[in-house]
Amino acid sequence: VLPRGLNTNTTKTTMTIVSLLCLALVVSRTLAFTARPAWSRSNVASLHMAASDTATEYKAPQTEIDRRRNLAIISHPDSGKTTMTEKLLLYGGALQQAGAVRQKAEQRSTASDFMEMEKERGISISSTVMNFDYNDLRVNILDTPGHQDFSEDTYRALAAADNAVMLLDAAKGLEPQTRKLFEVCRMRNLPLFTFVNKLDRPALTPYELMDQIEAEFGLETHPMVWPIGDGERFKGVLDRTDNVVHLYQKAEKRGGKAEVVQVPLDDKETLKEMINDEELYEKLYDDAEILDELLNPLDMERVMAADQSPLFFGSAMTNFGVQLFLDKFCKMGTKPVGRSAQLRADTKKKGEPAEGEDDSEMLPPEHEEFAGFIFKTQANLDPKHRDRLAYVRIVSGVYEKGMKVGH
Repeated sequence: VLPRGLNTNTTKTTMTIVSLLCLALVVSRTLAFTARPAWSRSNVASLHMAASDTATEYKAPQTEIDRRRNLAIISHPDSGKTTMTEKLLLYGGALQQAGAVRQKAEQRSTASDFMEMEKERGISISSTVMNFDYNDLRVNILDTPGHQDFSEDTYRALAAADNAVMLLDAAKGLEPQTRKLFEVCRMRNLPLFTFVNKLDRPALTPYELMDQIEAEFGLETHPMVWPIGDGERFKGVLDRTDNVVHLYQKAEKRGGKAEVVQVPLDDKETLKEMINDEELYEKLYDDAEILDELLNPLDMERVMAADQSPLFFGSAMTNFGVQLFLDKFCKMGTKPVGRSAQLRADTKKKGEPAEGEDDSEMLPPEHEEFAGFIFKTQANLDPKHRDRLAYVRIVSGVYEKGMKVGH
Protein backbone atom coordinates (compact mmCIF):
# COMPACT_ATOMS: atom_id res chain seq x y z
CA VAL A 1 0.00 0.00 0.00
CA LEU A 2 1.52 3.31 -1.09
CA PRO A 3 1.19 6.46 1.02
CA ARG A 4 -0.96 9.21 -0.30
CA GLY A 5 0.73 11.98 -2.26
CA LEU A 6 3.21 9.73 -4.11
CA ASN A 7 3.07 10.02 -7.89
CA THR A 8 3.91 7.28 -10.37
CA ASN A 9 7.50 8.41 -11.04
CA THR A 10 8.29 8.48 -7.32
CA THR A 11 6.85 5.00 -6.91
CA LYS A 12 8.96 3.58 -9.74
CA THR A 13 12.11 5.12 -8.31
CA THR A 14 11.38 3.68 -4.86
CA MET A 15 10.73 0.21 -6.31
CA THR A 16 14.03 0.34 -8.18
CA ILE A 17 16.00 1.22 -5.02
CA VAL A 18 14.34 -1.56 -3.02
CA SER A 19 15.14 -4.08 -5.77
CA LEU A 20 18.80 -3.07 -5.80
CA LEU A 21 19.04 -3.39 -2.02
CA CYS A 22 17.54 -6.87 -2.08
CA LEU A 23 19.97 -7.93 -4.80
CA ALA A 24 22.94 -6.63 -2.81
CA LEU A 25 21.74 -8.53 0.28
CA VAL A 26 21.50 -11.80 -1.64
CA VAL A 27 24.99 -11.37 -3.11
CA SER A 28 26.54 -10.58 0.28
CA ARG A 29 24.92 -13.63 1.90
CA THR A 30 26.18 -15.85 -0.95
CA LEU A 31 29.72 -14.54 -0.62
CA ALA A 32 29.64 -14.99 3.13
CA PHE A 33 28.44 -18.59 2.79
CA THR A 34 31.08 -19.51 0.20
CA ALA A 35 33.83 -17.87 2.27
CA ARG A 36 33.17 -20.08 5.34
CA PRO A 37 35.71 -22.90 5.81
CA ALA A 38 34.48 -26.45 6.10
CA TRP A 39 34.21 -27.73 9.71
CA SER A 40 36.87 -30.24 10.69
CA ARG A 41 37.52 -32.33 13.76
CA SER A 42 40.17 -29.86 14.87
CA ASN A 43 37.69 -26.96 14.68
CA VAL A 44 35.15 -28.81 16.81
CA ALA A 45 37.82 -29.85 19.30
CA SER A 46 39.00 -26.27 19.70
CA LEU A 47 35.45 -25.08 20.34
CA HIS A 48 34.92 -27.68 23.04
CA MET A 49 38.23 -26.74 24.64
CA ALA A 50 37.27 -23.08 24.62
CA ALA A 51 33.96 -23.93 26.26
CA SER A 52 35.65 -25.96 28.97
CA ASP A 53 38.19 -23.21 29.60
CA THR A 54 35.64 -20.44 30.09
CA ALA A 55 35.80 -20.95 33.87
CA THR A 56 39.59 -20.58 34.07
CA GLU A 57 39.45 -17.52 31.79
CA TYR A 58 37.59 -15.65 34.51
CA LYS A 59 39.77 -16.79 37.41
CA ALA A 60 41.23 -13.81 39.27
CA PRO A 61 45.05 -13.54 39.20
CA GLN A 62 46.53 -14.29 42.62
CA THR A 63 48.52 -11.05 42.53
CA GLU A 64 45.29 -9.04 42.21
CA ILE A 65 43.69 -10.91 45.12
CA ASP A 66 46.71 -10.36 47.35
CA ARG A 67 46.95 -6.63 46.69
CA ARG A 68 43.38 -5.71 47.62
CA ARG A 69 42.26 -4.31 50.97
CA ASN A 70 38.63 -3.49 51.83
CA LEU A 71 37.87 -1.21 54.78
CA ALA A 72 34.50 -0.10 56.18
CA ILE A 73 34.43 2.97 58.45
CA ILE A 74 31.84 2.84 61.24
CA SER A 75 30.96 5.06 64.20
CA HIS A 76 28.31 7.05 66.01
CA PRO A 77 27.10 10.16 64.09
CA ASP A 78 29.49 13.13 64.00
CA SER A 79 32.56 11.14 64.99
CA GLY A 80 34.33 12.05 61.75
CA LYS A 81 33.76 9.12 59.36
CA THR A 82 33.36 11.22 56.21
CA THR A 83 36.26 13.48 57.15
CA MET A 84 38.41 10.40 57.78
CA THR A 85 37.41 8.99 54.39
CA GLU A 86 38.33 12.26 52.71
CA LYS A 87 41.76 12.35 54.34
CA LEU A 88 42.46 8.72 53.42
CA LEU A 89 41.68 9.65 49.82
CA LEU A 90 44.04 12.63 50.17
CA TYR A 91 46.96 10.55 51.46
CA GLY A 92 46.12 7.75 49.04
CA GLY A 93 46.68 10.16 46.14
CA ALA A 94 43.07 10.13 44.92
CA LEU A 95 42.64 13.82 45.85
CA GLN A 96 44.94 16.82 45.60
CA GLN A 97 42.95 18.78 48.17
CA ALA A 98 40.60 17.35 50.78
CA GLY A 99 37.08 18.74 51.07
CA ALA A 100 35.04 19.31 54.20
CA VAL A 101 31.60 18.29 55.41
CA ARG A 102 30.89 21.93 56.26
CA GLN A 103 32.78 24.04 53.75
CA LYS A 104 34.58 27.26 54.60
CA ALA A 105 36.05 29.82 52.22
CA GLU A 106 37.51 28.03 49.17
CA GLN A 107 36.92 24.50 50.47
CA ARG A 108 34.99 22.07 48.32
CA SER A 109 32.50 19.45 49.48
CA THR A 110 33.58 15.90 50.28
CA ALA A 111 33.84 13.18 47.64
CA SER A 112 31.68 10.66 49.50
CA ASP A 113 28.78 13.00 50.36
CA PHE A 114 27.63 13.63 46.80
CA MET A 115 23.84 13.86 47.33
CA GLU A 116 22.37 17.35 47.71
CA MET A 117 20.65 16.40 50.97
CA GLU A 118 23.97 15.19 52.41
CA LYS A 119 25.63 18.48 51.48
CA GLU A 120 22.80 20.53 52.99
CA ARG A 121 22.57 18.64 56.28
CA GLY A 122 26.23 17.77 56.71
CA ILE A 123 25.52 14.07 57.34
CA SER A 124 25.98 10.82 55.40
CA ILE A 125 22.71 9.26 54.25
CA SER A 126 23.99 6.60 51.86
CA SER A 127 27.01 4.31 51.92
CA THR A 128 29.61 5.10 49.28
CA VAL A 129 32.51 3.07 47.95
CA MET A 130 35.75 4.68 46.77
CA ASN A 131 39.11 3.21 45.89
CA PHE A 132 42.70 4.25 45.26
CA ASP A 133 46.09 2.67 44.70
CA TYR A 134 48.60 3.04 47.53
CA ASN A 135 52.02 1.37 47.80
CA ASP A 136 51.12 -1.24 45.15
CA LEU A 137 47.83 -2.03 46.93
CA ARG A 138 44.25 -1.32 45.82
CA VAL A 139 42.37 0.06 48.82
CA ASN A 140 38.54 0.14 48.79
CA ILE A 141 36.97 2.46 51.37
CA LEU A 142 33.31 2.14 52.42
CA ASP A 143 32.01 5.29 54.09
CA THR A 144 28.84 4.38 55.99
CA PRO A 145 26.04 6.45 57.56
CA GLY A 146 26.18 6.87 61.32
CA HIS A 147 22.59 7.91 62.02
CA GLN A 148 20.26 5.19 63.23
CA ASP A 149 17.65 6.05 60.57
CA PHE A 150 20.06 4.85 57.89
CA SER A 151 21.64 1.97 59.81
CA GLU A 152 20.29 -0.67 57.40
CA ASP A 153 22.54 0.81 54.73
CA THR A 154 25.52 0.40 57.07
CA TYR A 155 24.65 -3.23 57.85
CA ARG A 156 24.56 -4.02 54.13
CA ALA A 157 27.93 -2.35 53.55
CA LEU A 158 29.50 -4.39 56.35
CA ALA A 159 28.43 -7.56 54.54
CA ALA A 160 30.82 -6.61 51.74
CA ALA A 161 33.77 -5.55 53.93
CA ASP A 162 36.78 -7.62 54.99
CA ASN A 163 38.04 -5.15 57.61
CA ALA A 164 36.45 -2.38 59.67
CA VAL A 165 37.73 0.63 61.57
CA MET A 166 35.72 1.94 64.51
CA LEU A 167 36.04 5.70 64.98
CA LEU A 168 35.63 7.09 68.49
CA ASP A 169 35.20 10.70 69.52
CA ALA A 170 38.08 11.24 71.95
CA ALA A 171 35.94 13.44 74.20
CA LYS A 172 32.88 11.15 74.32
CA GLY A 173 34.27 7.62 74.10
CA LEU A 174 31.80 4.85 73.30
CA GLU A 175 28.34 5.97 72.11
CA PRO A 176 25.07 4.06 71.45
CA GLN A 177 25.39 3.58 67.68
CA THR A 178 29.03 2.56 68.06
CA ARG A 179 27.92 -0.25 70.37
CA LYS A 180 25.34 -1.53 67.85
CA LEU A 181 27.76 -1.46 64.93
CA PHE A 182 30.43 -3.21 66.98
CA GLU A 183 28.04 -6.11 67.58
CA VAL A 184 27.42 -6.37 63.82
CA CYS A 185 31.17 -6.49 63.17
CA ARG A 186 31.62 -9.16 65.82
CA MET A 187 28.76 -11.20 64.33
CA ARG A 188 30.51 -11.08 60.93
CA ASN A 189 33.93 -11.83 62.50
CA LEU A 190 35.47 -8.73 60.92
CA PRO A 191 38.99 -7.74 62.03
CA LEU A 192 38.40 -4.44 63.83
CA PHE A 193 40.78 -1.50 63.99
CA THR A 194 40.09 1.39 66.38
CA PHE A 195 40.90 5.04 65.64
CA VAL A 196 40.38 7.61 68.40
CA ASN A 197 39.56 10.82 66.53
CA LYS A 198 39.35 14.54 67.37
CA LEU A 199 42.41 14.70 69.62
CA ASP A 200 42.79 18.32 68.54
CA ARG A 201 40.05 18.97 71.13
CA PRO A 202 40.06 18.29 74.91
CA ALA A 203 39.74 14.52 75.34
CA LEU A 204 39.54 11.60 77.74
CA THR A 205 42.86 9.99 78.62
CA PRO A 206 43.98 7.07 76.42
CA TYR A 207 43.81 4.78 79.47
CA GLU A 208 40.15 5.69 80.06
CA LEU A 209 39.27 4.94 76.45
CA MET A 210 41.06 1.58 76.53
CA ASP A 211 39.24 0.65 79.75
CA GLN A 212 35.86 1.56 78.21
CA ILE A 213 36.42 -0.67 75.19
CA GLU A 214 37.59 -3.64 77.23
CA ALA A 215 34.86 -3.26 79.88
CA GLU A 216 31.94 -2.98 77.43
CA PHE A 217 33.09 -5.14 74.52
CA GLY A 218 35.52 -7.53 76.17
CA LEU A 219 37.94 -6.48 73.43
CA GLU A 220 41.60 -6.05 74.22
CA THR A 221 43.22 -3.05 72.51
CA HIS A 222 46.86 -2.75 71.55
CA PRO A 223 48.06 0.85 70.96
CA MET A 224 50.06 1.04 67.76
CA VAL A 225 50.61 4.75 68.35
CA TRP A 226 50.37 6.84 71.52
CA PRO A 227 49.25 10.48 71.67
CA ILE A 228 51.30 13.34 73.07
CA GLY A 229 48.79 15.71 74.67
CA ASP A 230 45.32 16.68 73.47
CA GLY A 231 43.38 19.81 72.54
CA GLU A 232 45.62 22.81 71.91
CA ARG A 233 48.53 20.88 73.50
CA PHE A 234 48.29 17.99 71.03
CA LYS A 235 51.81 17.70 69.64
CA GLY A 236 51.81 14.39 67.80
CA VAL A 237 52.05 10.63 68.37
CA LEU A 238 54.62 8.00 69.20
CA ASP A 239 54.87 5.14 66.71
CA ARG A 240 55.45 2.28 69.14
CA THR A 241 56.52 -0.14 66.40
CA ASP A 242 59.52 1.93 65.31
CA ASN A 243 59.95 4.05 68.47
CA VAL A 244 59.73 7.21 66.38
CA VAL A 245 57.85 10.34 67.45
CA HIS A 246 55.78 12.07 64.76
CA LEU A 247 55.36 15.77 65.56
CA TYR A 248 52.72 17.57 63.50
CA GLN A 249 52.16 21.07 62.27
CA LYS A 250 48.97 22.26 60.60
CA ALA A 251 49.00 22.38 56.81
CA GLU A 252 49.64 25.80 55.29
CA LYS A 253 46.88 25.26 52.72
CA ARG A 254 43.38 24.36 53.87
CA GLY A 255 42.69 20.75 52.90
CA GLY A 256 46.38 19.98 52.34
CA LYS A 257 48.62 17.43 54.04
CA ALA A 258 49.98 18.12 57.50
CA GLU A 259 53.69 18.74 57.91
CA VAL A 260 55.41 16.02 59.93
CA VAL A 261 58.77 15.95 61.70
CA GLN A 262 60.01 12.50 62.73
CA VAL A 263 62.36 12.23 65.71
CA PRO A 264 63.68 8.96 67.21
CA LEU A 265 62.51 8.36 70.78
CA ASP A 266 66.09 8.03 72.01
CA ASP A 267 66.97 11.54 70.75
CA LYS A 268 65.84 13.15 74.00
CA GLU A 269 67.44 16.55 73.52
CA THR A 270 65.79 17.18 70.17
CA LEU A 271 62.42 15.96 71.45
CA LYS A 272 62.59 18.15 74.54
CA GLU A 273 63.27 21.18 72.39
CA MET A 274 60.57 20.45 69.80
CA ILE A 275 57.81 19.40 72.22
CA ASN A 276 58.56 22.51 74.29
CA ASP A 277 56.38 21.30 77.17
CA GLU A 278 58.13 19.79 80.19
CA GLU A 279 55.03 17.96 81.45
CA LEU A 280 54.24 16.34 78.07
CA TYR A 281 57.89 15.48 77.52
CA GLU A 282 58.19 13.58 80.80
CA LYS A 283 54.78 11.93 80.37
CA LEU A 284 55.79 10.62 76.94
CA TYR A 285 58.70 8.59 78.38
CA ASP A 286 56.69 7.44 81.39
CA ASP A 287 53.84 6.19 79.19
CA ALA A 288 56.22 4.47 76.77
CA GLU A 289 57.81 2.54 79.64
CA ILE A 290 54.45 1.56 81.18
CA LEU A 291 53.04 0.33 77.87
CA ASP A 292 56.11 -1.79 77.08
CA GLU A 293 55.97 -3.47 80.50
CA LEU A 294 52.23 -4.03 81.00
CA LEU A 295 50.65 -4.62 77.58
CA ASN A 296 50.37 -7.98 75.84
CA PRO A 297 52.21 -8.10 72.51
CA LEU A 298 50.31 -7.66 69.27
CA ASP A 299 49.00 -11.01 68.04
CA MET A 300 47.80 -10.92 64.42
CA GLU A 301 45.94 -14.21 64.81
CA ARG A 302 43.87 -12.64 67.57
CA VAL A 303 43.36 -9.51 65.45
CA MET A 304 42.02 -11.60 62.56
CA ALA A 305 39.74 -13.43 65.03
CA ALA A 306 38.45 -10.04 66.32
CA ASP A 307 39.80 -10.74 69.83
CA GLN A 308 42.34 -7.91 69.75
CA SER A 309 42.09 -4.47 68.15
CA PRO A 310 45.04 -2.33 66.98
CA LEU A 311 44.49 1.15 68.49
CA PHE A 312 45.36 4.45 66.81
CA PHE A 313 45.08 8.09 67.86
CA GLY A 314 44.88 11.26 65.78
CA SER A 315 42.75 13.98 64.27
CA ALA A 316 41.21 13.55 60.84
CA MET A 317 40.31 17.24 60.67
CA THR A 318 43.93 18.37 61.00
CA ASN A 319 45.35 15.25 59.23
CA PHE A 320 47.30 14.21 62.34
CA GLY A 321 47.90 10.46 62.43
CA VAL A 322 45.92 9.63 59.28
CA GLN A 323 48.83 8.54 57.10
CA LEU A 324 50.29 6.47 59.96
CA PHE A 325 46.98 4.63 60.22
CA LEU A 326 46.85 4.07 56.45
CA ASP A 327 50.40 2.68 56.37
CA LYS A 328 49.75 0.32 59.29
CA PHE A 329 46.41 -0.83 57.91
CA CYS A 330 47.93 -1.72 54.54
CA LYS A 331 50.44 -3.96 56.32
CA MET A 332 48.05 -5.49 58.85
CA GLY A 333 44.67 -5.63 57.09
CA THR A 334 43.49 -8.92 55.68
CA LYS A 335 43.16 -9.51 51.95
CA PRO A 336 39.74 -10.50 50.54
CA VAL A 337 38.29 -13.62 52.14
CA GLY A 338 35.74 -16.11 50.82
CA ARG A 339 32.02 -16.12 51.41
CA SER A 340 29.57 -18.89 52.19
CA ALA A 341 27.57 -19.89 49.09
CA GLN A 342 24.53 -22.14 48.79
CA LEU A 343 24.20 -24.69 46.00
CA ARG A 344 21.24 -24.25 43.69
CA ALA A 345 18.80 -27.16 43.53
CA ASP A 346 19.26 -27.60 39.77
CA THR A 347 23.06 -27.77 40.07
CA LYS A 348 23.33 -30.40 42.81
CA LYS A 349 25.01 -33.64 41.91
CA LYS A 350 24.44 -37.13 43.20
CA GLY A 351 25.64 -37.55 46.76
CA GLU A 352 25.37 -33.85 47.61
CA PRO A 353 23.16 -32.63 50.52
CA ALA A 354 19.43 -32.97 49.97
CA GLU A 355 16.88 -30.25 50.58
CA GLY A 356 16.73 -29.25 54.24
CA GLU A 357 20.34 -30.27 54.89
CA ASP A 358 23.28 -27.86 55.07
CA ASP A 359 24.19 -27.37 51.42
CA SER A 360 26.41 -24.30 51.81
CA GLU A 361 30.09 -24.23 51.01
CA MET A 362 32.87 -21.66 51.35
CA LEU A 363 33.66 -19.99 48.05
CA PRO A 364 37.29 -18.74 48.13
CA PRO A 365 38.59 -15.80 46.04
CA GLU A 366 40.68 -18.33 44.08
CA HIS A 367 37.54 -20.03 42.76
CA GLU A 368 37.76 -20.46 38.97
CA GLU A 369 34.40 -18.93 38.10
CA PHE A 370 33.05 -15.44 38.57
CA ALA A 371 30.80 -15.10 41.62
CA GLY A 372 29.50 -12.17 43.62
CA PHE A 373 26.54 -10.83 45.55
CA ILE A 374 24.62 -7.56 45.44
CA PHE A 375 24.73 -5.90 48.84
CA LYS A 376 23.01 -2.65 47.94
CA THR A 377 20.79 -1.12 45.24
CA GLN A 378 20.12 2.54 44.59
CA ALA A 379 17.77 4.28 42.16
CA ASN A 380 16.88 7.75 40.87
CA LEU A 381 20.19 9.38 41.72
CA ASP A 382 19.97 11.57 38.63
CA PRO A 383 16.68 13.51 38.32
CA LYS A 384 17.19 13.90 34.57
CA HIS A 385 16.58 10.22 33.84
CA ARG A 386 15.58 6.99 35.56
CA ASP A 387 18.64 5.13 36.75
CA ARG A 388 19.37 2.08 38.86
CA LEU A 389 22.68 1.27 40.45
CA ALA A 390 23.68 -2.04 42.02
CA TYR A 391 26.71 -2.46 44.29
CA VAL A 392 28.28 -5.90 43.80
CA ARG A 393 30.87 -7.50 46.05
CA ILE A 394 32.96 -9.77 43.82
CA VAL A 395 33.72 -12.96 45.73
CA SER A 396 35.78 -14.72 43.07
CA GLY A 397 36.82 -14.38 39.47
CA VAL A 398 36.97 -11.35 37.18
CA TYR A 399 34.03 -9.34 35.92
CA GLU A 400 34.22 -8.03 32.35
CA LYS A 401 32.02 -5.45 30.69
CA GLY A 402 29.08 -7.06 28.93
CA MET A 403 29.33 -10.31 30.89
CA LYS A 404 26.01 -12.07 31.51
CA VAL A 405 25.67 -13.85 34.82
CA GLY A 406 22.80 -15.81 36.35
CA HIS A 407 21.28 -15.70 39.80
